[in-house]
Amino acid sequence: MAALAGVGIKTVSRVINDEANVSPGMRQRVQSAVVALNFQPHQGAGALRRADHKTRTLGLLLDAVDNPFSATINRAVEAVASRHGTAVFAASSDDDPERERSLVDVFTRRRVDGLLLTMIGQDHGYLQAEREQGTPLVFLDRPPIGLLADAVVTDNHAAARTATEHLLAAGHRRVAHVGDELTISTARDRRQGFTAAVEAAGPDVVAHHVDDLRSEAEAEAAVRALLDLAEPPTALFTAQNLVTIGALRALHGTGRQHEVALVGFDDLLLADLLEPGVTVMAQDPARIGTLAAERLFDRLGGSSGPEETVVVPAALVVRGSGEIAPPGR
Repeated sequence: MAALAGVGIKTVSRVINDEANVSPGMRQRVQSAVVALNFQPHQGAGALRRADHKTRTLGLLLDAVDNPFSATINRAVEAVASRHGTAVFAASSDDDPERERSLVDVFTRRRVDGLLLTMIGQDHGYLQAEREQGTPLVFLDRPPIGLLADAVVTDNHAAARTATEHLLAAGHRRVAHVGDELTISTARDRRQGFTAAVEAAGPDVVAHHVDDLRSEAEAEAAVRALLDLAEPPTALFTAQNLVTIGALRALHGTGRQHEVALVGFDDLLLADLLEPGVTVMAQDPARIGTLAAERLFDRLGGSSGPEETVVVPAALVVRGSGEIAPPGR
């Protein structure tokens, strides 16, 4: 390539790595040679030669890349990374602590420039060594445990309490929390927010809890069981998007969708087209992903301020299912 461009090898390296001290004319000649030869730089080898040793890659760990919430985060991170000429390696932990640590190890052995992490493990202190080696970390959706690090999260406790208060304000006194696995910090926070609203409403409120649901099918079966009780709940707070889908299948399958109120956590595709429309407490995964990626690139750019936790607000989206009144109202 250097011969075709008529420049030295160092000049080619400076252009490929977007370094300064290259005249516009020489830069154009090298870029023309790149096109003519269809040259593709080897990122790993390039990192060894570049002064900053950057690989121009990020590791993004999500609970499940096929979950719509995680997929939206993924797209937002990719959009920010693309502006920085950086590729994103994304992987799913499936909320398995051992798989989580294995994937983090894979990312670090690939020498990614930074890590964006949604974690299930209960101690993230093992990442301190990686931080001390200069790898910036930003936690997504779930805060770090046992480690000081930047994070971008939702106030799940407050959002769940607001969702539950919305049902109680409609007059419901038999309510149910239908939730995700309690090993997950966000699931615990949402359960606690539900409980706080119920306790504040007074002793006449009867609350049911069904936790540790792992799939739509488990959620559907759980809601069907609740509906079969002698005094079933008249309102449901479903604390995760896949749980909400299972609950909707149960309600529509039993013809109870106009009788039992429901507020879900996280928005759903086509939720406004169901009858009734699905009222949700909507997080903003695109904003979470964007802010987390921007924070990571700030760190890569030399920002050395104290670690910060950014809270992205959730919003109650009223569509009809959460406004169904209890019998007799």
